Amino acid sequence: MADNLYTKEHDEEQVSLINNVLKSQQDAFDKERFSNAESRIKDLRLLKSAILKYQDSLVEALSIDFGCRSIDDSKIADIMPTIMGINYSIKRIKKWMKPSKRHVGLMFQPAKAYVAYQPLGVVGIITPWNYPVFLALGPLTTCLLYTNRAMIKMSEFTPETNKVIGQIISTAFSEDKVCMFDGGPSVAAHFSKQAFDHLIFTGST
Repeated sequence: MADNLYTKEHDEEQVSLINNVLKSQQDAFDKERFSNAESRIKDLRLLKSAILKYQDSLVEALSIDFGCRSIDDSKIADIMPTIMGINYSIKRIKKWMKPSKRHVGLMFQPAKAYVAYQPLGVVGIITPWNYPVFLALGPLTTCLLYTNRAMIKMSEFTPETNKVIGQIISTAFSEDKVCMFDGGPSVAAHFSKQAFDHLIFTGST
């Protein structure tokens, strides 16, 4: 695995970009908080198509970052679960969007109660180095499933994989919907302090 190869200048650029993108995603979310099932399925299919397009590049990049990682390991543990998660979500999205009924006590009859699922807003995703594809694009799948915007911070230890993930995301989405960041610990520290509506972090202390 490579050491942190990102320069101080690069990290400073990423910090500035984080501030700008967060504001643009917040504004975009305020303008379009909800979308229909067809629109959400379209986003998921765009993501799937981009992953498959760059599949070979992902495998090669993972091998470089890990110092000769097995092709089978990359496909079975990183790429395949991501694609399966997208397929699973596409098949069930209409069911998951429906309100979920809840029991109403006798004293409140004939009232009805249900849970209506709503998007959170802008979601931050901090990804570790060990399974960078699945742990970045898996959470992204669920973000898109519920019309959230997403900002992803990749690990500094997977620079080649980060480049390909960046290509996948920029191919499929505009920056105000999904954006990826790389860089070292200072970028991660700044990223984690942002006022996200939800923050997903996979890792140890």
